[in-house]
Amino acid sequence: MTPTLDDRITGSLVGAAVGDALGGPVEGYTPTQILERHGGRITGIVGPWNGDSWRTARPIAPYHKGDGHVTDDTLMTHALVRVYATVRDHLDAFAVADHLVPELIANPVWIPELEAEALPLQRIFLAEKWIVTRLHYGHVDPREAGNGNVVNCGAAMYMAPVGLVNAADPRAAYAEALDVAGAHQSSYGREAAGVFAAAVAAACDPSATPASVVDTALSLAKDGTRAAIEAVAEVAVRYTDFESALVPLRAAVAPFDSVGPDYRAPSLGARRPSRLHAIEELPVALGMLLVGEGDYRRTVLGAVNYGRDCDSIATMAGAVVGALHGESAVPADWAKRVAEASRLDLHAPAAALSAVAREVFERDTARRRAHESAYAALTSADR
Repeated sequence: MTPTLDDRITGSLVGAAVGDALGGPVEGYTPTQILERHGGRITGIVGPWNGDSWRTARPIAPYHKGDGHVTDDTLMTHALVRVYATVRDHLDAFAVADHLVPELIANPVWIPELEAEALPLQRIFLAEKWIVTRLHYGHVDPREAGNGNVVNCGAAMYMAPVGLVNAADPRAAYAEALDVAGAHQSSYGREAAGVFAAAVAAACDPSATPASVVDTALSLAKDGTRAAIEAVAEVAVRYTDFESALVPLRAAVAPFDSVGPDYRAPSLGARRPSRLHAIEELPVALGMLLVGEGDYRRTVLGAVNYGRDCDSIATMAGAVVGALHGESAVPADWAKRVAEASRLDLHAPAAALSAVAREVFERDTARRRAHESAYAALTSADR
C-alpha cells in the first residue's frame, strides 16, 4: 500500500533519529578505522568508541555517543517540530528568533549524550550556539544572522520537518528552508538546508523513487552543491553495495568538500563561504540513497560506515528513506532500542508535525483560492 502522509512523516522523523543514533559512535573516523575498531562493518547499534571511558576520552568527551543515543541532529529536529507546533504555519527566519532560540535556552529536555536533563544549548555545537549569540544577544536581523557563521551542515541536519510540512512540494520546501536557515547559515551551508528539505518533500510524492528524489535535488540545487550532488550521483549509480562504494563516493565529493582528508584537522580554507564548495553530508546521503536503492538498512548503514560526519549523513539518509516508504521501512528493533536508550518518544513529534502539516495545507489552499479569485477579477477585462 502507498504510505499515507502521516506514515511518511513518522517514517522520516523516526528514520532520521535512528540513523543519527547509529552514526553517532563512529562520527569523525574513517571507514578503515571503523573496520579495525569493530572488527568489521557496523551492522546495528554499537557502544561508544572508547568504551566505558567515554566521559574523559578525547576528542568525544563528555558525550556518551553510542548505545542508541541520539545526538544534536535529533535534538534540533525535535526542537524545530516544537516551533511548528507553536506557529502552526510556514516558518521563516523570524520564527527562529522568536521561537527556536527560546527552545534552546529556556526549555530543558533530556540529553541522551549527557545522561541528564539540560538546556539544548548545553549540548549543541558552536555553529548552533551561533543562533543564540547572534539573535538573543546580538539582536541581528534574523534574515542575515547566519552570515559569518561556520559554514557546515548545522542548518541542513534538522530541516526534515520543513520538507514534511511541504510534502510533495519540493520547490516550496526549498524556499522555506532557505528562509529559515538564513538565521543560522550562509553560503553552501544554507543551500544544503534548502536542498535537503526539498529532497524530503520530493520523497513524499506517491510516485517518488530514489532516482527522482536526486533528480529533484539537482533541479533546485545551485553552484557547488549541485555540482557535488551530480558528481556523487554519477558514481553512486554504478554500485549496489555500500562496501565497494565507500572510497569512490569520498573521491567524488572530495573536490567540493572544504574540510579536507583529515576530518579532525580541517584545512585552512575549511567551512568558509564559497560558490564552488558544498558540505559533504548531503551529497553522500543522496549517493547512499542510490547505492542502497532506497532500502533503509543498506542506505543508512552505508552512511554510517562512511565515517566522517556520519551521524548527520545517516540522519539525512534516514529521513529521506523514511519519507519514501513510511515507518515500516525503519527496522522496528532499532527504533525501539533508540527510543528506550535515548528516553525519547519518537512518535510524538511525528504526530504533532502531521497535524501541523494538514493545517498548513488547508491554509495554503485558502490563500491560493483567494489569490485565484483576486487574479480572476484583475484579468476579467481581458476576456
